[in-house]
Amino acid sequence: MDTNHHRKILLVTGGSRGIGKSIALSAAKRGIDVILTYNHNAEQGNAVASAINNNGGKAVALHLDSSKTASLDGFATQVSQLLKSEWGRENLDYLVNNAGISQRMLIKDTTEDIFDELVNVNLKGVFFLTQKLMPLINDGGQIINISSGLARFAFPGVAVYGALKAALESLTRYFAKEYAERKIRVNSVAPGAIDTEFGGGKGDEAHRSQVASMTALGRLGEAEDVGDFVASLLSEDSRFVNAQRIEVGGGIMI
Repeated sequence: MDTNHHRKILLVTGGSRGIGKSIALSAAKRGIDVILTYNHNAEQGNAVASAINNNGGKAVALHLDSSKTASLDGFATQVSQLLKSEWGRENLDYLVNNAGISQRMLIKDTTEDIFDELVNVNLKGVFFLTQKLMPLINDGGQIINISSGLARFAFPGVAVYGALKAALESLTRYFAKEYAERKIRVNSVAPGAIDTEFGGGKGDEAHRSQVASMTALGRLGEAEDVGDFVASLLSEDSRFVNAQRIEVGGGIMI
């Protein structure tokens, strides 16, 4: 399907704050239209969409709880209707699976409920959302899964999260393999230690300095470091990059 005469459309999950917000804003600066999802905070989601719309871009915010797999068919229908009503289009071009929940809990303290919640959002939800949206993604489109440096190196307190991100990186390759006929590229981007994500805010200074010192570039990352990179991948410049894991961490734990 030739979409060259159209603006490209990106759907980014968890686009109301942090890295997801940065991806949405950075993509919009590059002329990509955006559908962004939020879970708990409609006001934040709509504020990001408004910022894009007020800057000459086009964006719509939708509610999504990807852990509720029963809602995903309805969400895909909603996206399909939105594409028709707002863009006069059947398809979108890019999907960035960014929505996730983090963990700050040692293995010995991890309950089955917490384990299941982490699985449902960080792996199961990503799998089934992508499966349901695949018919709406243009042939030759691209999917980016947001992983984590914690899939490669280990810190105490994030065992389940890190293991699920490793699983997501593996899944990335399987999606690339199974959708190869449609020339849909699937890559994962793994942020390193990002300041905004640190313990839900600006964590304690000693710990932040310690982690910065483990990073070759000598600082923690900012959400924009990841957002700008992800947006830059969403172009034909990356046309031969497929089934890869790319770490955006300033050289942490090398």
